[in-house]
Amino acid sequence: MRIPHRRLNGIHDGFTPMLHDSAYSNAITKENAMNKKLVLIPGLMLLAGCTTNPYTGEPQVSKTVIGTLGGAAAGAALGAAGGAIAGKPGTGAAIGAGVGALAGMGVGAYMDRQEAILRQKLAGTGVRLAREGNNLRLIMPGNITFATNSSEIAPQFYSTLNAIALVLREYPETLIEITGHTDSTGSEEYNLQLSQRRAQAVAQYLIAQGVAPNRIIARGMGESMPIADNSTPQGRAMNRRVEIRIRPMQR
Repeated sequence: MRIPHRRLNGIHDGFTPMLHDSAYSNAITKENAMNKKLVLIPGLMLLAGCTTNPYTGEPQVSKTVIGTLGGAAAGAALGAAGGAIAGKPGTGAAIGAGVGALAGMGVGAYMDRQEAILRQKLAGTGVRLAREGNNLRLIMPGNITFATNSSEIAPQFYSTLNAIALVLREYPETLIEITGHTDSTGSEEYNLQLSQRRAQAVAQYLIAQGVAPNRIIARGMGESMPIADNSTPQGRAMNRRVEIRIRPMQR
């Protein structure tokens, strides 16, 4: 069953899919690899600051580096276009892939730095941080974020959200998915609406703190995604939560 969700103004409702290309390392010979060393550096310098906005398709300058394998695929496309323009179709793709792969070496480090800062700032707040590949997931228990049956953020949680917003502003090359969750007490429709309002409240708060709205989606999941047993008080308490998933933008 498709879970309906409301969308905030200016907030996107999807993420750019990751690219995969495992063939590059087997596509060049030793001799070609030596030759490419002569041309990779100028190309890398040009590509390092040039990316495409994943939503508008417009070119833009960015500090982000793309994922290693995704970068290889994107670089191959750019290189192929360059080779065709130069009158040598097919020769540019392998070079472009190498440039993209080199440019993409920093995604893991980019997320590592965010993780380290978030762990430091969130220590002792009750917010749990989980690393999932190159994605980060913040799990905020309902008892510290909202009062029972309320979608108004608890004032004592403002400082925690302020710290999260600060990191999100300092590392702008990520997409942010905010989801609200409830336990199974009450009607399914009520729980869905409450979880939507809570997710939107967190999104609006982060936007008010300067996080760009076009990086954020917010939706309620109701009781559909429990992480614990709803038959116990402890389990229900764990299921009442808001989660923030932070994902690197893929170029």
